[in-house]
Formats: sequence, structure tokens, C-alpha cells
Amino acid sequence: MTATRHFTPATFAFMRELAANNNREWFNANKTRYEDVLRGSALEFIRDFEPLLWDISPYFRADDRKIGGSLFRIYRDVRFSKDKSPYKTYTGVQFRHAYGKDAHAPGFYLHLQPRASFIGLGIWHPDSLTLAKIRSAIDDDPDGWRQALVFGNGFALSGDTLKRPPRGF
Repeated sequence: MTATRHFTPATFAFMRELAANNNREWFNANKTRYEDVLRGSALEFIRDFEPLLWDISPYFRADDRKIGGSLFRIYRDVRFSKDKSPYKTYTGVQFRHAYGKDAHAPGFYLHLQPRASFIGLGIWHPDSLTLAKIRSAIDDDPDGWRQALVFGNGFALSGDTLKRPPRGF
């Protein structure tokens, strides 16, 4: 597979300009640019990444549909937010597990944002039954957990942490 640069300085320039002009008039005037340098580039990346994802696991999906696939939508849900800016000033791509139906499925996440890009993996906000199964699997295989910790030494972990062990562990 030939290396392709999907996200260019133009991608990040668009996001910076959107952050400075987060309104419908500006976005509509620049929609062709959005389709080319951001959405189109992201969908091409998703298509090109699929064979590499299969090498990691056959259970993860790269879905290049324009709506409902791996690419998160640009429109913000402002119904319950004080910030009524209509557009996200970043883009997100999720490669979720084949049995997952939404962003809470195990998977890989790519977040692109000027000066704040990152890659995430794992499961985000699992329901209580899934969380109990994860905790039990860790408890049942402490050596596997230790191996995961050693592997993770080269990465920065962030997010919410527990102040004490969960009940029963």
C-alpha cells in the first residue's frame, strides 16, 4: 500500500477558519471546501485504512458511508448546550467493533483538531453490565493486565480515574 497524505495543512486551516467563523453563512459559503479538504479526505482515509485495520483484527470496521459510518458528523447537538455554535471545530473517526452499534462500542478513535489531535482506543462509557465483564476479565487474568500495562508505558493515559477500587474488587 502506498502512503497517502489524507490530512494536509489545508484540512487544519479549514478547521481554524471554522472556529473563527462558526456560523451557517460562513459554512455554507465554504461547504465545497469542507467536502474536499475535510470530509472527502476523511472518507478516503477510512477506505484506505480498512486493510490495515483487518491486519489488527477482523472484528473492527472501517465504514466509509457519508452518514452513519466511521466519520462523525460535523453538526453539533446544541439542544442542551449553552454554546450554540452549530459546527464542531474538529473531526472524529471511529473504527468500532463489528457488534457495536454506536460510539460506546470498543474501538479506535482518531481526533483531528488544530493543536489538539489525538488517538484513542478502548471503550468509552460502557454500560454497567459491560463494565462488570471488563473488570471481571482483568481480575481473572492479572498477568494479561500486567502485560497491557507494560505495553501502555509508551503512551499517555488520560480521562477519568477511580479514587478507590470498585466494590467487589
